[in-house]
Amino acid sequence: MGHSKAEKADTHKRIVALASKRFREKGLTGIGIADLMGEAGLTVGGFYKHFDSRDDLVAEALGSSLESWKRRADAAASGGPPFTYSSLINDYLSEAHRDRPGTGCPISALAGDIARSDKQTRAVVTTRISEQLDLLVRLICESGKKDKHAARSGAIMTYSALVGAISLARAVSDERLSLEILNTVERQLTGSHG
Repeated sequence: MGHSKAEKADTHKRIVALASKRFREKGLTGIGIADLMGEAGLTVGGFYKHFDSRDDLVAEALGSSLESWKRRADAAASGGPPFTYSSLINDYLSEAHRDRPGTGCPISALAGDIARSDKQTRAVVTTRISEQLDLLVRLICESGKKDKHAARSGAIMTYSALVGAISLARAVSDERLSLEILNTVERQLTGSHG
């Protein structure tokens, strides 16, 4: 008995979501397709009904996980919780984000892996990072801090500081130093130096 298109689409989304989480937790090569599909309750053979290759799954999983800022901005525009420059900084540099890489930013979790990945994956990531930078420019301009040209430089600096800070905070074994990194970068980015 065959599966409906809706069931196949739901299964596809479930595989992508699971892969996205596991890649961020274990690295792009830290989990095999057999383990991933087993965890999803599916067979390895079923993988090829959804993806032509592992690289296709990686590209889709990363692309999907890099849309979280856009989803938050869309939700805010539809009356959801506000999405501002400060709220983005505060959420990104939180202990919760540091402690749960599987649900956080894939760039901070996987930048080294992504740099060594295939052209398709890097192209998807490049597009999403460009979109995130554009969103940061808008948030910086909305906060009244800079004109659009200066906001672009600020967006690149902010993005780099966010990724670097969360990566460093995860890398160190000293909890106090980890929190100091997060708090210092947050203060520098939001301008609250007190």
